[in-house]
Amino acid sequence: MTSAKLFPQKLLPHKEDFYHRCKYAIETVFAYAIYGFFRVLPLKMASDTGGALLGFIGPRMAKSRRVVLRNLDAAFPEKSAEEKDRIMRGVWRNLGRVIAEYAHLHEIWKNVEFVGAHHFDDIRQSGQPVIFFGGHLANWEICPISAKMHGLPIHLVYRRPNNPWVDGLLRHARRSGADGHIEKGMTGAREIISILKKGEHVGMLVDQKLNEGMAIPFFGRDAMTAEAVALFALRIKCKLYPARIERLHGVHFRFSIYPPLHVENTGDREKDVRKVLTDINMLLESWIRERPEQWLWTHRRWPKDI
Repeated sequence: MTSAKLFPQKLLPHKEDFYHRCKYAIETVFAYAIYGFFRVLPLKMASDTGGALLGFIGPRMAKSRRVVLRNLDAAFPEKSAEEKDRIMRGVWRNLGRVIAEYAHLHEIWKNVEFVGAHHFDDIRQSGQPVIFFGGHLANWEICPISAKMHGLPIHLVYRRPNNPWVDGLLRHARRSGADGHIEKGMTGAREIISILKKGEHVGMLVDQKLNEGMAIPFFGRDAMTAEAVALFALRIKCKLYPARIERLHGVHFRFSIYPPLHVENTGDREKDVRKVLTDINMLLESWIRERPEQWLWTHRRWPKDI
């Protein structure tokens, strides 16, 4: 990959913004150092090391109490403090593994077992566009790689990091999976529509925190949920396939693709969108409840007043 792609000049801050240029430069050096360190280690050693390091550091960070445990308190009021502390520690270990595994995404798919892989054949034979959706579970970057390994390259919808140099590194690491990157926003929405109309496929993670969208129950509390995935399905009439990744142990995973979600177009757009989003949140919640330590509890999924 050329330096122009890793360091896109047109996305750099204005020259007079000296503070941000320095900040981005420091972040970039740090990111490349971490990536390079884990890249020289074998996959298992890198993942184990990343898990151990962040598993030690994470629980001692203020964010563990301020965000992670607060989220767990809201989602699992029935669990004891000891259980939630155990989950919190597992969250940081998993996240440490994910960070380390970015340097090995080109080979990690070899350690993935597949459930429902026949759906890939059905999609390929149909020639119709689909949207794969999932959440930040286990190592979520494996999902687009799994699809590509089965002959279904997908365009990945994502939020571009503020630091364009780090964005270049992420795209470089994901080159084994994503066939293209689509930034969230109005421009990205138009691009998604164009891609789907051409019969190509899109992957979306739909569990992020939002300040806008539709309030949909998630773990018994309303969470602002992006409407895009439902609107695309209704407008383009494309199928929505749930895709789940689980970390079985160490660097061994299970990728499951399920039958497409039922999407009904009754003509009442708000009602139809709400039904799709409710079904999606219920499905994601069921997955998270099974393996709560593998979800990204470090973001504020619910309003601050939880």
